[in-house]
Amino acid sequence: MEYCLFTEPQQGFSYDHQLAFARSAETHGLDGFFRSDHYLRMGEGDPLPGPTDAWTTLAGLARETSRIRLGTLVSSVTYRAPGILAIQVAQVDAMSGGRVELGLGTGWFEREHAAYGIPFPARRFDLLDEQLAVVTGLWSTPAGETFTFEGAHYRLDAAPALPKPVQSPVPVIVGGGGPRRTPALAARFATEYNIGFVSEDVVAEKFAVVRAACEEAGRDPGTLKLSVALPTILGADDRALERRAAAIGQTRAQFDNGANLIGSADEIAAKVERLRAVGADRVYFQLLDLRDVEHADEIGTDLLPLLPR
Repeated sequence: MEYCLFTEPQQGFSYDHQLAFARSAETHGLDGFFRSDHYLRMGEGDPLPGPTDAWTTLAGLARETSRIRLGTLVSSVTYRAPGILAIQVAQVDAMSGGRVELGLGTGWFEREHAAYGIPFPARRFDLLDEQLAVVTGLWSTPAGETFTFEGAHYRLDAAPALPKPVQSPVPVIVGGGGPRRTPALAARFATEYNIGFVSEDVVAEKFAVVRAACEEAGRDPGTLKLSVALPTILGADDRALERRAAAIGQTRAQFDNGANLIGSADEIAAKVERLRAVGADRVYFQLLDLRDVEHADEIGTDLLPLLPR
């Protein structure tokens, strides 16, 4: 089992906030630091200091950490041309010494696209299909050869397919709850399938669907890592839990919706064990208040020693 911190910096947090969380993950033995890839705050609240670009941030963290995995959950296909994305990720992979993972999805937050002038086509699954083909194709093209792609949305003419990432392959994460196309794309292109923000019974159902998609594609389901991302509040007592829920604009009762992770270290560890039992190989603890570095520290010092490996 692997355990990572997962954050939403667009909610009003700086590079330095993210660096503090990444350093906490590294210091306390977690496996990775992952962040969303958004350009606009969601919901009410102070938008300052404004958004940070995911891959610019990860490039900085690549040079300021030495062990943890770094990646996105997830980058949107609407933000970057796939050829440029492949270059960005390969470069950050080199800067990190081979510790980068690319989460890629269709995107969903239409308002941020309007705010920043980013096109938001109604149909985006075909974009995701082609971007996955382009990015993985560029990385896997042997040195000295070129990569050509003729798709409905993207065309590459004898691209030199450089630079090469350090890792071969770079881990690619595909996630979501779609019943057909998402599992099929994960089976074809991904090293990891992720499902987030749902209850344990739904996690088990989605894992079964993606395993079946692997078998249909002629792939060994055991070669696909399965992961879960869940909002998390850890606290030693009721007062700490209430305080941390209030810091993200919720009550404890609102946060405790049957899917989220909330409670003492023992209580959260018990739920993680149930997730492991249905097939999870990795858990992302989503912490929404990046000012609370102590929360990140407690994940490492109080919770991590209780978790199955």
